[in-house]
Amino acid sequence: MGSGDLRRRRTNVRANVRTVPGPCAHWNDEDADFIREVLDLVGDKWSVLIIGTLADGPVRYSDLGQAIPGISQRMLTLTLKHLQRTGLVTRTSYPEVPPRVEYALTDLGTSLLSTVLALAAWSADHHAEIRRHQATYDNRAAP
Repeated sequence: MGSGDLRRRRTNVRANVRTVPGPCAHWNDEDADFIREVLDLVGDKWSVLIIGTLADGPVRYSDLGQAIPGISQRMLTLTLKHLQRTGLVTRTSYPEVPPRVEYALTDLGTSLLSTVLALAAWSADHHAEIRRHQATYDNRAAP
């Protein structure tokens, strides 16, 4: 079997799977790949926390680090760069001594804010229930 046949077969499998009713049936391959890429970015725990922290307006880099428990300086920097690249966050550097850098949500980032805050609220509201399910599962799965 040639590589072209194998590629067609893979494509046909994906197309056949998409005939099953569900949200993925509405998108073509390119849209589905892009949706997955965006969800990987905005679904990341640090992205959600950064977007939520920027809800009230611009925040200095050091204040962002202090406001988000457990985030390392490296992860803060990397996540902010990803959010900037996607157009969700802006970075403004002020020519002062010492230098001041602030991050803020763009209009695009603000349009995502209600979804991110709803997800965070849902997590907080169901924290105890989720922990109970995890404990029950872990106890059953333990040898």
